[in-house]
Amino acid sequence: MTWHLSFGRGLGSLHAGIAFVQFMLLVVGFKIARREVWLGALAGMVLLALLGWVVALRRRHAITGMPTSRIASAAQGYVELQGIGRPLDVNPLHSPLSGAACLWYRYQVEHKTSDDKWELVEQAQSQASFVLDDGSGLCLVDPDGAEIMTRHCKRWNNGDYRYVEWTLRQQDSIYVLGNFLTRHPHQGLDAGADVRELLAGWKQDRPGLLKRFDLNHDGEVDEREWELARRLARGEVEMKHRELRRQPELHLVEGAPSSLYLISNHEPEKLARRFLWMAAGQLVIFFAALGWLAWWWQRPPTL
Repeated sequence: MTWHLSFGRGLGSLHAGIAFVQFMLLVVGFKIARREVWLGALAGMVLLALLGWVVALRRRHAITGMPTSRIASAAQGYVELQGIGRPLDVNPLHSPLSGAACLWYRYQVEHKTSDDKWELVEQAQSQASFVLDDGSGLCLVDPDGAEIMTRHCKRWNNGDYRYVEWTLRQQDSIYVLGNFLTRHPHQGLDAGADVRELLAGWKQDRPGLLKRFDLNHDGEVDEREWELARRLARGEVEMKHRELRRQPELHLVEGAPSSLYLISNHEPEKLARRFLWMAAGQLVIFFAALGWLAWWWQRPPTL
């Protein structure tokens, strides 16, 4: 099973970032191999391990401590949803690399240089929304800013190029933690403002205005004719508002400030175990780095 975490607009997951910095600190310590460098590197590893432990436990708690809501009856605010992923449009999204139909994709292309190192050439991820269907209703899921964990990862090579593609596929069972909003088409309707806007648009098309409302053909729209225009505008606005009120409400899930926004095709139990193992791993690194730091601290400085 291949795991990939993407956070925000392809900036890399927080966990992956912590692990990468810890690894680089370890490399610097071995490369320079001086007491003061090791002290700084190990102190950084200790702090990062503590941060990683806290973050992993908070993510696990967000998953285990949140009951699953039904779309039709979900409260407004932070919720947990589960359902089947479906494309928003009749024409589904396709990954640029493999051409596979999907709900979301992320990819990266690397090139092998003359010194046998892989250099990143291109990377991108989709921002298009998709639909979550849990049987009780439909909900739009906006992947922008989400931490996405998927089991679908494809890797292949072609000459000096290496390709990696992550996707969420149609009909996947999708798990979402995020901010749930319900928007009604008639919310914020202002008949007076809409009438004024419609009349202003008619005024800008003077030939059309005269053709419709200059009943006596004197080249002007007098007060009686303008009153007719206002009545027609009110009628058009009222008809449009009635149509909007008949339309169904729209449910949406998006990111919430300072809260985990997670989208995954893994079962929540597996996600919770994943974060528990992450926390345990960071705890091991914390105590190992702390013990190593104490050992270097007791060593006398090298003259």
